[in-house]
Amino acid sequence: SEQDPQIIEKAESQKLSLPQVSNFSAIKGRGVKANYNEKAFYVGGPRLLEMLDLSLSEEFQKFTESAGEKSQTVVYLTTDKQLIAAFGVADVIRSSSKPAIDKLHESGIQVVMLTGDSKAVAESVAKELRIDTVFAEVLPEDKDKKVVELQKKGNKVAFVGDGVNDAPALTRADIGIAIGGGTDVAIESAGLILVQSNPLDVVKIIHLSKASHRKMVQNLWWAAGYNIIALPLAAGILAPWGIVLSPAVGALLMSLSTIIVAINAQLLRRETLTIPGESN
Repeated sequence: SEQDPQIIEKAESQKLSLPQVSNFSAIKGRGVKANYNEKAFYVGGPRLLEMLDLSLSEEFQKFTESAGEKSQTVVYLTTDKQLIAAFGVADVIRSSSKPAIDKLHESGIQVVMLTGDSKAVAESVAKELRIDTVFAEVLPEDKDKKVVELQKKGNKVAFVGDGVNDAPALTRADIGIAIGGGTDVAIESAGLILVQSNPLDVVKIIHLSKASHRKMVQNLWWAAGYNIIALPLAAGILAPWGIVLSPAVGALLMSLSTIIVAINAQLLRRETLTIPGESN
């Protein structure tokens, strides 16, 4: 799960040795399972407890409530029949996340968060980042359904993800954007890949795509307008007045049209993608 590295880092910082497990497997939307000393152990969230039909004792209930107030996600360690431990973990919000969302809002783009985290944690993050809409406690297989739901409302959806569970949504979205450091499945499912895991790069992609569209429109109008004027001239529309274009001049003017279109397209290289206040 996304929280596993944090738990491992904490254990290593306290010089705790990590046991060797076998038969490790992921339980979709629930957590993970592994065997240690021929006994099955599970790590996961509330849905794992539901699957194993385990309930929280008063002590664990208080810990869970306390973690929720701190915007922490609770991860449980259990056996088939007993809850052993609970961990409160929280993702550190990137410093570039809020500026990226602010820039998207300035461009008139709504930001939606899809997460399997609890509603309390999701809403806390959304409030801090000013995210417009939140779908919390979403199962992995339901992420693409949420994308379809947004599309049915007439929205064009760009989906940013990095995990195996994000692959269907990346494929379903109008634009799938994968984080470069994500899983191979997510990267293969996306139409665009962010080499650096920087949310501000999403803003740059949208800026560049809009600039490219403007250049396409400019070039189409130029080519159409140029030919509307040039073709009648080449056909001799001004011949009655003694104005006739020679074949050489006609060829030169035709080449000039192509050159102007190519030069205008090259001007895209001058687009500024650096965002004010962005650190290198």
